[in-house]
Amino acid sequence: QVQLVESGGGLVQAGGSLRLSCAASGRTFSSSYMGWFRQAPGKEREFVGAIRWSWSTTWYADTVKGRFTISRDNAKNTVYLQMNSLKPEDTAVYYCAAKLRIGPVAQPYEYDYWGQGTQVTVSS
Repeated sequence: QVQLVESGGGLVQAGGSLRLSCAASGRTFSSSYMGWFRQAPGKEREFVGAIRWSWSTTWYADTVKGRFTISRDNAKNTVYLQMNSLKPEDTAVYYCAAKLRIGPVAQPYEYDYWGQGTQVTVSS
C-alpha cells in the first residue's frame, strides 16, 4: 500500500509564497510519476504539475508555469511544490498523487494513489 501525506498549506496574501510537501511511503518510486492537482469549490480537479521521479522531468499547467516549481528529495521520498507569486485564483485544496504507468500526466484518472489534500487560500 502507498501513503501520501501533504503538508504546508495555509493562508497567504496575493504575491506571497508557499511550499507544499508530499511525503510518500509504502513502496519505491523509482519508476513513478508524482503529480500535483488542485480543486476549488464547485470546480473539477485541475492539473497543476508533475515530476518523473527518477529523471526529474517536470510538466506544468500553463496557469502556473513560471510561478510554481516541482522538485523531489529521493532520500526523504518527498516531493515539493514551491508556489510563488500566488494569486487569489490559486485558492484550492491541493492534492499530490502517484502514478505508476508511463503515459500522460495531466489527467486525474491516470493516478493510482492520492493524498488527503491541503488547503491553500490566497487573499487579495
